[in-house]
Amino acid sequence: MRIDKIFLYDEPSVPEIKLDKLSDFLEEVFCVKVVKRDSIFRNATSHTAEEIAASRIFNFRAQFEPHTPTPEEIRFEQESFEDSSKIENIVPYDGLELQNAVAGIIPEEEATLHNLHIAFTNRLTCTFDDGDYRYHGRALIGTNPSVISTTGIVEAPAKPRQYYLDLMANYSQGLNVDSIKDKYRGQYLEYHDQRLDKIVQGYCMQAVFYHIIGQPFCDLLDCRLHNAHWQRDLLYSQIEVGRICERHSTILSEWIALNNLNC
Repeated sequence: MRIDKIFLYDEPSVPEIKLDKLSDFLEEVFCVKVVKRDSIFRNATSHTAEEIAASRIFNFRAQFEPHTPTPEEIRFEQESFEDSSKIENIVPYDGLELQNAVAGIIPEEEATLHNLHIAFTNRLTCTFDDGDYRYHGRALIGTNPSVISTTGIVEAPAKPRQYYLDLMANYSQGLNVDSIKDKYRGQYLEYHDQRLDKIVQGYCMQAVFYHIIGQPFCDLLDCRLHNAHWQRDLLYSQIEVGRICERHSTILSEWIALNNLNC
């Protein structure tokens, strides 16, 4: 799939994304012009607010069920368009429904097959898994537009198993959990983590690979396209390794050569 431009939409409540640096990175890796934009929700309407409010998940054990949002829920979404830092509590949204709402915001003249749109949000995106019949948090909803959830990056990949065991032990004893967080600090991403700029590079690469070959992930842990289910794997693939594997490097080189011919 050819790409003429990549449109990047910021999440202003998460400055650690470092949109300028991310834009330069994508242009260097994919040899495609990147257009930087403010939050995708800057141009959202009251109808968009209603659509997003309607995409909230209330039953994690059932596939998405249409929800008629309350006026308060719609008003909350409208206010968050102006100030996304208002989204303090973790509210789960169906990722595909949210993506549909985002798609409706993009101007018609820019919503072409060869323009890839990648929007960041601090809303928690989830998808339903038919394997275990429940919703799971996701960092990436890979389609066009792609949606990358900064909350999903932090919450979806699991922390070390012992972290949860220690946390439950402290809860049962009525002890403060801060000591557990301190014990494992550095082994997982936190909100406003300074490593986030490197992590979002990998998720953007996955979004682009989904668009150009229809497959965003790699089975190899030593590849930035690895779909990490654990925080340790995420940090390893994106920071310690920090590159894509040989097979995907070849795919990328061949695609760049072909994309340049078509542009």
